Amino acid sequence: MTTVSPAVAASTEEASRLGQWSWALFDWANQPFFTVVTTFIFAPYFANVMVGDAVAGQSAWAFTQSTAGLFIAVLSPFLGAMADAGGRRKPYVFVFQLLLAAGCAALWWAYPHRPDLAGPIGWAIIVATVGAEMSIVFNNAQLPDIVRPERMGRLSGFGWGLGYVGGLIALFIVLAVSLPAMFGLAPTNDRPLFGLDAASHELERLTGPASALWLVVFVAPMFLFAPDRPAARRLPLRQCVREAGASLRATLGKLRDYRNVLAFLVAFMLYNDGLAAIIAFGGVYASATFGWSTTTLGIFGIILTVFAIPGAFLGGRFDDWMGSRRTVLAATFGVIVATVGIVGVTADRILFVVPVQPLAATRGLFGSAQEQTFMAFALLLGFCMGPMQAASRTLIGRLAPPGMSGEFYGLFALSGRATAWMAPLAIGVVTTATQSTRLGVACVLVFLVLGFALLGRVRETRAPA
Repeated sequence: MTTVSPAVAASTEEASRLGQWSWALFDWANQPFFTVVTTFIFAPYFANVMVGDAVAGQSAWAFTQSTAGLFIAVLSPFLGAMADAGGRRKPYVFVFQLLLAAGCAALWWAYPHRPDLAGPIGWAIIVATVGAEMSIVFNNAQLPDIVRPERMGRLSGFGWGLGYVGGLIALFIVLAVSLPAMFGLAPTNDRPLFGLDAASHELERLTGPASALWLVVFVAPMFLFAPDRPAARRLPLRQCVREAGASLRATLGKLRDYRNVLAFLVAFMLYNDGLAAIIAFGGVYASATFGWSTTTLGIFGIILTVFAIPGAFLGGRFDDWMGSRRTVLAATFGVIVATVGIVGVTADRILFVVPVQPLAATRGLFGSAQEQTFMAFALLLGFCMGPMQAASRTLIGRLAPPGMSGEFYGLFALSGRATAWMAPLAIGVVTTATQSTRLGVACVLVFLVLGFALLGRVRETRAPA
C-alpha cells in the first residue's frame, strides 16, 4: 500500500516478450477453477447432487464461500506486506498455487448423495479458493516489474482476456466429454468420453483434478520465464506482521480526509459482493430450479461468458464517453434488474406472479418459458458485469489524490476482498432460515441496492493532495 515514485516507476525495465506472455498466461492457468469448479459445473453438483438437497446444499456452498472470503480478508493485507519485506513474489505464488492444486485434486472424492462429505469437501474448496485468490494478489503485484507503467493496462487487459478464453475452452472441454457425438468424437452420446461413469458423476468430480492439471501445465511458464523482484531485506515473521499492521492502519487513517473516496470504496464493497454472489450462485439456483444437467450448465456458462466479453469491451467505450461513475451506475442498475428477474423465476412462474406451464421432462435445451426468461436475465447480467468491474477500477484512479494512486489502488484491492464473505454468509443464513433457495439468492439485492444508492452520492472529482 505504498506509492511508487515516478522516478522509480520510470526506471522499470520491461521483461522480454516471452516473460510478458508467461506472466499473462497465469490468468489462463487459473481461470478454469473459477469457471468450471466454483461457478458452472462443480458448485451446482456439490449443492444438488452430492449434498442432495437444494436448501441444505445451497447453504453448505454459501458457508464454504463465506469462510474462504473471511480468510482472504484477514490474510491479504498482512501477506502483501510480508512479500514487500521479502522482495520476491514467486515463492508466495508457488505456495498458494500448491494449495489451489491440492484443494482441486481432493474434489475427486466428492461422491454423489453423500451429504456427510459436505464438511471435508467444503474445506477442500476453501483451501483451493484461498490459494487461488492469494496467489492472484501476489501475481498482480509482479506487474510493475514486468512492464513499463504506460503499458501496464495493456498487458493486464491481455491477461484478463486470456483468462476469459481459458474459461471458455475449459467449458467446451466439459461439453465435449459429456456429449462426444456433438463434436464427432463418438458415434453416440450414451456415455461420456474416456469411459467416465455417468451414474457416479465422475465427470463432475473430475473437474477438480482436471483444473489442477491444467494449472500445473500452464502456470509453469510464469515461474520459468517471468522475472521476479530481487530479494531485498529479510525480516523475521513477527516484524513483517507488525509492519503489515502499521502500513494498513496508516493508509486507512488517511481516508478520514478523503470522504468521497471512502464513500466509493464502501459502495464498491457492497455492490461488488452482490455481483460476485449472484455470479457464484446463479448456476446453483438454476440447477435446483430446473434440474439442469452438467451439459446444460456447461452450455449456460459458455453463453454467459460469450456475452460478458463484448460487455467488457463496450464498457470501456462507455467509460470514456460518459464517465466511470455513470458507467458503473448504469451497469449496477442492469445487474439489479437481472437479479430481480432471475429470482422471479421458479419452476411454475416467471416475473414472480405470471403462471406458466410446468416443466416437461422431454423439453429441449432451454425449452420452457421459465428457462428462456431466466436466460434472458442471465445474459443481461453477463453483459453488465464486465463494465461494472472494469469501470470501477478506472473510477478509483480518477478519484485518487495526485501522487497517491498506489495507496488507493491498494485500498481498492483490499475493499474488493475485505467483505467478500458477507454476501455468501447472508445467502447461507437466509436459505437455512427460510428453507427457500430463492429467498437465499434474493438477499444479494440488499448489497446491490445499497451499493448503488451510496455510489449515487459519489462525485467523480479527483481528491486534492
